[in-house]
Parts: sequence; structure tokens; C-alpha cells
Amino acid sequence: MAFFRITLHRSAIGLPERTRGVLAALGLRRRAQTVFHPVEPQFAGMILKVKELVRVAEVPRRVGKAALRRERKPDQGFYLERGMPRMEAWRPGKGVDGDEVART
Repeated sequence: MAFFRITLHRSAIGLPERTRGVLAALGLRRRAQTVFHPVEPQFAGMILKVKELVRVAEVPRRVGKAALRRERKPDQGFYLERGMPRMEAWRPGKGVDGDEVART
């Protein structure tokens, strides 16, 4: 059985009560929250009502919370090779490279 993987991408703040009700019926409360529903006409209709707010993918099976958390976690081999030097804050009377600028 296939499932819809639905992730709330945009907030429902300021939207009509009816739209917020559709999101509540889908089980979406927070941004970046993901839920799984079987591929059925009633869920497809609800998704169409809020298509601008959600991201949808059809997946072969449900994924648990631990697996979703692992997907979001960056690779362990990631590290910063070299930091970028910070630019000094711009001050009046100073040029871009820190040299004094003559005032006229």
C-alpha cells in the first residue's frame, strides 16, 4: 500500500478557519511536521485544498519518527575546513579596506 508523505512547509497563521481545519484534519500542527496517510481520494482532496502550504510525496511505506530525525541530521563527515575572515564593521571615515578616507 502506498502512502502520501505530507510535510507542512508554510504556516497557516492568518489563513481562514476552514484552511486551518483542513490542516488539523490532516494532523499537521507545526511547520516542518511530517505525517503519512494512505493514498485515498479523501486525503487527496484535503491535500488539494492546502497545496500551497504543504509538500507531498508518494512513498511505498511509512517512516517512523526516529528515521525522520536521521534524515534531517547532517552527515558525520561534515566539518569546516577553513573559516572565513570577518570583515570589520564599516565606520564613517573608513574605506572598505580600512584605510582612512579624506573628507571634503
